[in-house]
Amino acid sequence: YTRGTVAAFSPFDARADAEALRKAMKGIGTDEETVLKILTSRNNAQRQEIASAFKTLFGRDLVDDLKSELTGKFETLMVSLMRPTYIFDAHALKHAIKGAGTNEKVLTEILASRTPAEVRNIKQVYLQEYEANLEDKITGETSGYFQRLLVVLLQANRDPDGRVDEGLVEQDAQVLFRAGELKWGTDEEKFITILGTRSVSHLRRVFDKYMTISGFQIEETIDRETSGDLEKLLLAVVKCIRSVPAYFAETLYYSMKGAGTDDDTLIRVMVSRSEIDLLDIRKEFRKNFAKSLHHVIQKDTSGDYRKALLLLCGGDDE
Repeated sequence: YTRGTVAAFSPFDARADAEALRKAMKGIGTDEETVLKILTSRNNAQRQEIASAFKTLFGRDLVDDLKSELTGKFETLMVSLMRPTYIFDAHALKHAIKGAGTNEKVLTEILASRTPAEVRNIKQVYLQEYEANLEDKITGETSGYFQRLLVVLLQANRDPDGRVDEGLVEQDAQVLFRAGELKWGTDEEKFITILGTRSVSHLRRVFDKYMTISGFQIEETIDRETSGDLEKLLLAVVKCIRSVPAYFAETLYYSMKGAGTDDDTLIRVMVSRSEIDLLDIRKEFRKNFAKSLHHVIQKDTSGDYRKALLLLCGGDDE
């Protein structure tokens, strides 16, 4: 059961696709249209089969060819589509903590939104692919409560959803209220423990109860009482507890709002959610921003990059 916009293509012929791609990139000039149509209409598993057929038939690496024939954001998008699903997040994190400066936005987006099973998988793949421990890498590049919450999320030990204990809901809501609104300064540790370890269904009830007790949404308290990277991470965790598709709809909206586009975020979200919940993200986008995702991409991007993004987006929800 998937709410993605990209599904397995049928009838699928990896060799025919490989031949079409080779022809599109051979000789002078590239037929970008063919490249983008094939890669956006096959799912990730099929793209891997195409890459393997490409190597078998021509002794060439498809990703290397894409890199040498394409440029700019369009190239980044096509190469991202070719990355094996299981390695996508590990690769994004590796690049977020590499070299000068850490990309906190990427750490926040991935670790706040992925399920415990997905986080466990990311850690395992990171170790296999990069022969390094993801937690060590992240703690080496971050600090303070931001680091602590990341470490809690990396443990991937969130309680599984089950029967919600109303007594514990009340207790957690009171603890958060005392730690946030009532106390001079905030007891960040309480926020980190509760938001990082309780089950999703439990926390949704805690947020409702918090509103009843305090008269504030928990987001408002976080906004007032914390700042910087910690604030952004706490807010991302709360939003993902409420609704992962709504969180990504907002992430996409802000990647394109105002002057300039945050293309890295736009590409990362469109590619990573295309086989999971992009239909739900589109629905939330339409509901929360009174425009369709399709419309905003159309307005904010251009060329082959736009064509490819719109194909990934699928329909319009005007």
